[in-house]
Amino acid sequence: MSEENLAAAFNENNAPFARMMGVKVTLATKTRLEAELLVTPDHCTIPATLHGGAIMAFADNLGGCGAFLNMPSGMMTTTVESKTNFLRPIPVGQKAFAVTEPVHIGRSLQVWKTEISREDGKLAAIVTQTQMIRQAHE
Repeated sequence: MSEENLAAAFNENNAPFARMMGVKVTLATKTRLEAELLVTPDHCTIPATLHGGAIMAFADNLGGCGAFLNMPSGMMTTTVESKTNFLRPIPVGQKAFAVTEPVHIGRSLQVWKTEISREDGKLAAIVTQTQMIRQAHE
């Protein structure tokens, strides 16, 4: 499957919360995911900037997608730890751009780093998360 089709598959079959937020995956490979999120008033805190929880949810979704791409068949993933550094606000009306890459891909744990930037290219947040890989339950 081509990278364009893989991104489209994530957009079509992504987690309901990510779809509700408006996460749009633009690139999806085993070693890099890219996505964007248009900041609407519903995503904001006061004053009209992207809420920290929305930033964390954006990154968490992408780390989970990366883990999914790198785990064996019959397994599932869950976030067991996440840390966020908030560096700059992203105003309503702008897009947030995320780049997610693996730090470590192990059999039972994966660590992913997501950098979220504003439209002006300045880094707004860095999220590092740990995904546990485990047997899927029926």
